[in-house]
Amino acid sequence: MSLDTPRLDRRFRLQWEEAQQRYVLLYPEGMVRLNDSAAQILTRCDGLHSCAQIIDELRVLFGGHCVDEDVRTFINHAAKRGWVC
Repeated sequence: MSLDTPRLDRRFRLQWEEAQQRYVLLYPEGMVRLNDSAAQILTRCDGLHSCAQIIDELRVLFGGHCVDEDVRTFINHAAKRGWVC
């Protein structure tokens, strides 16, 4: 599995949950409440954005802070959980 251009696995759906005021990841067995950083990464895991593009966009969003390692670590974590492929 290549995570060069990660995408959300088709078993999962990312959506804004108004009642919780946060993004959640829905799947047949349940739901994962996401923190803001995780949501920002997963909204970009569409199979079109490369990891480098995701990192660049988030670096701008977070005021130039180095987010490289955090993004890569999260994407690897999400892949191990089966959220992205």
